[in-house]
Amino acid sequence: MRHAIAILALAASSQVAPALAEGVVDQGTVVELFTSQGCSSCPPADEILAELADREHVIALALHVDYWDYIGWADDLADPMFTARQRAYAKAWDARNVYTPQMVVAGVTEFVGSHHVTALDSVASHVLDGDPVTVGLSRSGDLLTIDAQAVGAVPARAVVQVVRYTPEVVRAIERGENAGRTVVYRNVVTDWSVAGTWDTDRPLALDVTVQGDAPVVVIVQDGANGPVLGAARLR
Repeated sequence: MRHAIAILALAASSQVAPALAEGVVDQGTVVELFTSQGCSSCPPADEILAELADREHVIALALHVDYWDYIGWADDLADPMFTARQRAYAKAWDARNVYTPQMVVAGVTEFVGSHHVTALDSVASHVLDGDPVTVGLSRSGDLLTIDAQAVGAVPARAVVQVVRYTPEVVRAIERGENAGRTVVYRNVVTDWSVAGTWDTDRPLALDVTVQGDAPVVVIVQDGANGPVLGAARLR
């Protein structure tokens, strides 16, 4: 993994303390875009994700998949774990195939990522509904403290995940379907790890180590590929 994440403690507390952080913390709706440098339909979706990345209350994440590498251009941002995550979503939804560009909002709504109006409407709808879990983050050096508390209906257990990303990457693509194009990718995910599980009947207090100064996103989810219950970012 490009960024080491180690669980130091997983303990319940009677109260979630306010999060003070080395950086800016914001909560938001998680938008995942499964994309590829080798996909000719993806650049419009990449542009939509870039637009969402600049919006308040949105945590936009680009996950590059590797199954188009065979058509002439290997995506150096791709990771098999992101392909596996997309396939796990497909299995959960009884979908026969995976495709790009696919956008997933809050782990529950999926659509073709180049559909601009659908993307904006889906994100706006979820922001309006809100999340049933509040997440707080604080960081001191390499120590990240995660606090979470249920404020709505939640499953008995949830998965806590830590995500790192690079805010902007530019690629000049020389071969394949996008040959000759230079594409700016936003919020390119470099690591996605499970930090622990949480019994949601009591507040969460979880310490993990994170290295480097890349933004940190914490996603609390119903299983690894169920609805996102809450998310926060420190940058």
